[in-house]
Amino acid sequence: MRNENAMKSLQNSKLYIYTLISLAVFFWGVSYVWTKVAFTYYQPITVMLIRLTISSLLMVGIFRAKKLGERVDRSDYKAFLVLSLFSPFFYFIGENFGVYHVSPTVAAVIIATIPVFSPILGYVAFKERVSAVNILGFIISFMGVLVMVLDSRLQFTASPIGIFWLFFAVLSALINVVFLKKLAAKYSSFTIIRIQNFLGALFFLPVFLVMDLGEFIHIRPSWEAIAALLALAVFGSTLAFMFYTSGVRAIGIARTAIFANLIPVVAAITSFIFLKEVIDAGRIIGMLIVISGLLMTQISNIRRRRREK
Repeated sequence: MRNENAMKSLQNSKLYIYTLISLAVFFWGVSYVWTKVAFTYYQPITVMLIRLTISSLLMVGIFRAKKLGERVDRSDYKAFLVLSLFSPFFYFIGENFGVYHVSPTVAAVIIATIPVFSPILGYVAFKERVSAVNILGFIISFMGVLVMVLDSRLQFTASPIGIFWLFFAVLSALINVVFLKKLAAKYSSFTIIRIQNFLGALFFLPVFLVMDLGEFIHIRPSWEAIAALLALAVFGSTLAFMFYTSGVRAIGIARTAIFANLIPVVAAITSFIFLKEVIDAGRIIGMLIVISGLLMTQISNIRRRRREK
């Protein structure tokens, strides 16, 4: 009887963790749609400033309520500044201007390639071994992106400017990993996310004052746009990170990352439902190719970690 109760408790625990991870994936997938809705009234810089400011205030409230405060050493201030410069500042500049110019589905698929580029970064920055499977996964995923953004005459079906910004976001996220690795060994994920959001908002503030303030004060947004901004802040920049981090702690980075492959799928479905985006055969095939490359890379990483243990 005791064994049965223990097994049931374990299953319930796993169900709880998988539910949290699934919610995080859903929030991140639909966030591309919320971003597009917010762009009907606000410029990308304004959206990011509001999103990060609300998220920062919310996380401070959560931290104080749960007494999760963690002291940051002065010696790490510089590392946190550089970390926040690349993500969220540079990363969200790339992602938001990318989403501004291309469809949510294309944006989500390109951003999803970050894990495929990670082994290459590991080799360059940390001299980590890159397996043949990692290289093959990278090639397959990149081919999938090309299928999505080029037609049969090799002409762009998506804005080249948008694609450039999205790959800028990918590059920023990869460089961010270099600084994150040092801080993650010392501080909790919740502390790092909270500080990143706060510093990111500070970085965006002067840019907003110079570029968007004049237009912002004359805007009379719809309730739909306000709801999209709140959803981005509460669900996309706060709860999703907290839920995903809980998943990483429970089942590990590699297994949790497999769930993230569904983010482009969620983006495509919600974009089709709410924005009436046309999802043609080329985009479906390209998305499936990219996800195949991602899965190949991640399964290879799981097997490598098992051998190392």
